Amino acid sequence: MDSHTHIIERSLLGQRQEEVGNEIDLLKMWRTVWHRKWSILTLVVVVAMVAILAAFSITPIYRAAATLLIEEKAAKVVSIEKVYGLEGAGSEYLNTQFELLKSRALAERVVRQLNLTTHPEFDPRQQSAPLVDIRGLLAHLDFNKVVPVTLPGDLEEEGDPTEAQIFDLVTKAFMERVSVEPQGKSQLVKVQVDMADPRMAALAANAMAKGFIESQLEATMEMSMTATTWMNNRLGELRTKLKDTEDRLQAFREAENLVDVKGVATISAAELTLTGDRMIDARRQRAEAESQYRQVQAMRSSGWERMASVPAVLGHPLIQQFKADEAKARAKVEELSRRYGARHPSMEAARSELSAASASLRGQVEQVVAGIERNYQLAVANEGSLQTSFNINRTQIQNISRKEFKLRELQREVDANRTLYDTFLTRLKETAATSDLQNANARVVDQAAVPTSPVKPEKKLIVGIATAFALFVGVALTLLLDTLNNTVKSTEQLEFHLNIPVLGILPLMKSKERGLLARMFSTDTEKSFSEAIRTIRTGVVLSGVDYPHKVMVVTSSIPGEGKSTVSSNLAFALGQVERVLLIDADLRRPSLARSFEFPVGTPGLANLIAGTASLGDCIKRVDGIDMIGAGAVPPNPLELLSSPRFAKTFEVLKGQYDRIIIDSPPIQAVSDAVLLATFANSVIYVVKSASTAIPSVEKGIGQLLQNNVQVNGIVLNQVDIRKAKRYGYIYGGYYDYYGYSTIKQV
Repeated sequence: MDSHTHIIERSLLGQRQEEVGNEIDLLKMWRTVWHRKWSILTLVVVVAMVAILAAFSITPIYRAAATLLIEEKAAKVVSIEKVYGLEGAGSEYLNTQFELLKSRALAERVVRQLNLTTHPEFDPRQQSAPLVDIRGLLAHLDFNKVVPVTLPGDLEEEGDPTEAQIFDLVTKAFMERVSVEPQGKSQLVKVQVDMADPRMAALAANAMAKGFIESQLEATMEMSMTATTWMNNRLGELRTKLKDTEDRLQAFREAENLVDVKGVATISAAELTLTGDRMIDARRQRAEAESQYRQVQAMRSSGWERMASVPAVLGHPLIQQFKADEAKARAKVEELSRRYGARHPSMEAARSELSAASASLRGQVEQVVAGIERNYQLAVANEGSLQTSFNINRTQIQNISRKEFKLRELQREVDANRTLYDTFLTRLKETAATSDLQNANARVVDQAAVPTSPVKPEKKLIVGIATAFALFVGVALTLLLDTLNNTVKSTEQLEFHLNIPVLGILPLMKSKERGLLARMFSTDTEKSFSEAIRTIRTGVVLSGVDYPHKVMVVTSSIPGEGKSTVSSNLAFALGQVERVLLIDADLRRPSLARSFEFPVGTPGLANLIAGTASLGDCIKRVDGIDMIGAGAVPPNPLELLSSPRFAKTFEVLKGQYDRIIIDSPPIQAVSDAVLLATFANSVIYVVKSASTAIPSVEKGIGQLLQNNVQVNGIVLNQVDIRKAKRYGYIYGGYYDYYGYSTIKQV
């Protein structure tokens, strides 16, 4: 039950320690940095001095700036801009102008104008390479650096560069010194030139502004000339095309004998209308005449009296008159016949008159019938004639319409070509008249003045950045080294990584001999050391209250961690209250006999196991405790310790002493410690502070645990208390108060 509870407590402790370990200890980091403050400060001062020297060794650079106003839309004198798309387009137009200001063509113009190829600042033939390129070393600190003109390696090897190569190098160097800076959301832009010569910088900035305006004017002029040439060529083509269409129109008119198509078409249309009206009347008249004619023809066989009753005949005025005369004569005959006889002269005269009237009526009826027949024949002939005339007029109008359509088509082509020709002719005259008019889309607002103070190098900025960088590097390097240092520096690290309690710590005793270290508790020369040993003794005793640890093995990971010192001083401390036996079981590199100055050849554990010496000969009494040295170093220590004789000897010794402390070899050097731990009740593991790596300790304790060996506690040895406090490691409250104060007093 107790073992299970102990395991749970260790698990909970490990979880809490892991949670604490995952947190960033800012105080610890600060103490680590503070401990190395002088090293960091030295690095910062050295770098700052180098930066100051470098800043003052850099050639000062002056910046001259000319301000330009770039109008988005220039005043249009001639709309030829539409042909080349020169109209403004907002921000895209302004960005285009800004890029033109940084163009190589403009830079070449300024280089030629100011003859910069012979200027000492640009001419590579007048420059010499520095012994130390400080400017290059600080290039990453000065982002606005001015790049010196240097010759490529192949040019240096081949000999003197040509004029073209020099001009190319100077142009590239000048372009890197030019910057264009728009002024907010306005149409103003600053053209800036950085040079070591302030006067030349101002001249170059003004030359850039003036050259930009002149290049725009030249471009406009060149485009106008190009447009004029193109329009002349196009005008010739249009003139030829217009002449061809006019010739085709005239040839068509002559071929068709057309003078006024519109008038001819109008007359023909009027004649056609009139003929149609007349043909309608003739058709009506022919129908009437045909009706009368057919009535007469139907009565012709019945005699002229029946024909006289036809309405067309009867309605004739002469027929009516003759009928009236006949009726009158007939009435007279009838009247005279009632009074006279047939042969009466009056009757004969009346009958003669009646016969004459009837003959006249008959003749007149025949004439009227003949007239009706003639009228019918004339009406038919007139209708046919008008129909023929109407058909002829209609055919003429159709022909005229086709000719008019063709004529209009030719006329439209002529008109279109004439309009296009006139437009190009007018535009050509306008362009030619205004081609020499200078109209730029930019003007200089402020000319560049000679700068009086340099803009580079920014000495304060360089020194500040270098100092801050050095400080950052120093702090980072300090923290990195501290992180990479995986040695044991505190009890918290041991408990966090191993979940094994630390019985105590032993302070570092400098300049002490081995013999003095082994007797330090018994001599009580160092109060802090003695108090630390008592603390360890208390931990050992309390950890075995229920089950006393009668046999204890003291070991470590590697040699030199002080396990022998811990073993001897712990034995002296326990010897004040118990019967204690200290055994040097490190048969490979024994130290007990040398530390306590045993005579040479003194028998020890090896002799006792081998049976060459008795127990009484091997035990030596020193300051109240018994000791058994290693004796003669055997050739096979592990076989000797694993022999049955050693186990029997060990049983005899356990019956004679209250506590047996075994100083064993380091666990990672040989496997003797694991074998010895099987005879012990507990193991004390010694770790050297700030020296032993944590993985080594974990590996050593892991070997013991794999062999079912119980490790009761760890002793952190050779702790530099002063240094540890500077790093922020606190080793137990009372020990710090008593132990550390005692060290200061000593």
